[in-house]
Amino acid sequence: MEALKARAKWVEGYRSILDNGRGHSVVVDLPQSLGGRDTGATALELAVMSLAGCISTIFILVAGKMRVKVHSLEVEVDAEKPGGEPTVAEAKVTIRVKTDEPREKVEKVLKHTLANCPVGLLFEKSGTKLSFQLEVYK
Repeated sequence: MEALKARAKWVEGYRSILDNGRGHSVVVDLPQSLGGRDTGATALELAVMSLAGCISTIFILVAGKMRVKVHSLEVEVDAEKPGGEPTVAEAKVTIRVKTDEPREKVEKVLKHTLANCPVGLLFEKSGTKLSFQLEVYK
C-alpha cells in the first residue's frame, strides 16, 4: 500500500503552504475578490490542475509502454462550478497530441490513460461529469 501525505500550514489571511512530506510545496490562497491576496491558486483550482497534470503524466507513461512516440502534449481542463454550489459539477478536458502515429493508436493510449489516472477516477467517483475531446496533429 502506498502512503500519501499532505500538510497545510496556515500563514496569514487565507494563505497556506501545502507540502507532501517529500520536499515539495505549493501555496494556496483566495483571489482578492474573495478576501485573499491572490498569492496562489485556490485549493479547488489546484484540484483541477491536478486532473490536467495526472492525465498528462499517465498519458506519457502509457504512450511509452505502448511505444507511441509523442512530440508534444497539452491537456486543458475547463471546469465549471455552478453559482452557489460547493464544488465542480463538470469538467471538459481537451487533450492535444502532436504525433506521427495513427489516431487509433492515440485513442488507445487515451483509453488506458483514463482507466488509470487516479485523479480522474477521484473526480468520476465524486460525481463530476467529465467529457473528453482528443485532438491529434501531425
